[in-house]
Amino acid sequence: MLAILCPGQGSQKPGFLTPWLDVDGVPERLKALGTAADLDLIHYGTEADEETIKDTAIAQPLIVAAGIVVGELLTERVREERVLWAGHSVGEITAAALSGVMTPEDAMRFIKVRASGMARASAAEPTGMSAVLGGSEDDVRQAIEQAGLTAANSNGGGQIVAAGSIENLEAFAANPPAKTRVIPLKVAGAFHTSYMRPAVADLQELAHDLSTDEPVTTLLSNKDGKPVTSGAAAAQSLVDQVTRPVRWDLCMQTMQESGVDRLIELTPAGTLVGLAKRGMKGVPGTALNTPDQLDELFEK
Repeated sequence: MLAILCPGQGSQKPGFLTPWLDVDGVPERLKALGTAADLDLIHYGTEADEETIKDTAIAQPLIVAAGIVVGELLTERVREERVLWAGHSVGEITAAALSGVMTPEDAMRFIKVRASGMARASAAEPTGMSAVLGGSEDDVRQAIEQAGLTAANSNGGGQIVAAGSIENLEAFAANPPAKTRVIPLKVAGAFHTSYMRPAVADLQELAHDLSTDEPVTTLLSNKDGKPVTSGAAAAQSLVDQVTRPVRWDLCMQTMQESGVDRLIELTPAGTLVGLAKRGMKGVPGTALNTPDQLDELFEK
């Protein structure tokens, strides 16, 4: 079984969409998705600098749109394969669109509201996230809680991301759990925690108006790593995800239990196949970042 992975915020890189503009139909597709999100995706994906595309209101729609466009190109080539979809954080919206839960245009409208709300929530007070590498999982979780922080992302392979106030994160880093490294992440706020609650109301209202369908292929949830049961449940889960921790470790566990023997991560790729090297040892993965790779993947 093939698992197609959709990356989350922080995966974006300046100019990462440039090579894809040479593919027939891609510029037009990006313009259409950009119209749905009211954003010049081609500019931000090819010309904007690192600081500009770090803005949550830009980064999230850019990542989702890129994944949708590249994912559509990929699915044209894997129609005969058993496919499982999984997205990390904002990537779960990409996966929902590509698995048939919502239309790509609705996904872009959804991500516009999500990104704008989370950007406003992030600006309300200084918060952030730090990756905690190594140590005993139980000890790390206990230390995060005692520091007044939230284990916002459980990424498997010995990595948990702590989130909360900058003050608490700095105190945590100064006195880390045994045998760990604490690395501050370049994100705007404490995503997947109660700090993002102001972003929920508008997103909930939009979700009620969305037309959703059951996924046409297996779609895993960040909530518990299990397949979603309906389109409506998937949409509600995407709303809840704004303030709920991401359990990517459980998604990888389900992939292994489901017999996944191959991984392809959509552009901007690299993070999730990197996590899989530690969390899904022995399962080969490809970080799909250029159109040339599409031909190489299916030359056989």
